[in-house]
Amino acid sequence: MRSRYAIICIMVMIQLIFMNCSQKESVKVEELIFYSADNPENIVNLSRVKIDSSVFSEGSGSIRVDAKQPMVVKLYEIGKMEVDNCRIIYQAKLKTEALQGDAYLEMWCHFPGKGDFFSRALNTKLSGDNDWSSHEAPFMLQEGEKPDHVKLNVVVNGTGTVWIDDIRLIKVPL
Repeated sequence: MRSRYAIICIMVMIQLIFMNCSQKESVKVEELIFYSADNPENIVNLSRVKIDSSVFSEGSGSIRVDAKQPMVVKLYEIGKMEVDNCRIIYQAKLKTEALQGDAYLEMWCHFPGKGDFFSRALNTKLSGDNDWSSHEAPFMLQEGEKPDHVKLNVVVNGTGTVWIDDIRLIKVPL
């Protein structure tokens, strides 16, 4: 009798957990921009990168940075966006080889009358040899904060090779 009661209690608890999970609202993620690394079009600092069609995470190529010294590679610049009261997140996949030092994503947002502010993915810095991994640099925008210019960079603090692919800017509600 006791074991039957225990089984019924466990089944009720499982049902309550599933009901609670199904009632939660899903977070609406909106992709603002996707850059295919197969194509050098729109890359700001083309002299510091090349398209590598032999190494890629998605598509048929990636952006390759061969750093002989520390550098900030400006990849893309986006003009005014109608976003506020949300998080914008710069996402990309990175791969490294023989990286002495570290590499990470960096996003700069410019606000009229306030200046430039940045977000860096310092919690997922890479060094040495690494296969493809996902990285994010988030930026929280309060009500009325609308950047008129956004820059997507990769920072290499050292020497070695870094590949960048599957580059996105997404919007997530607060």
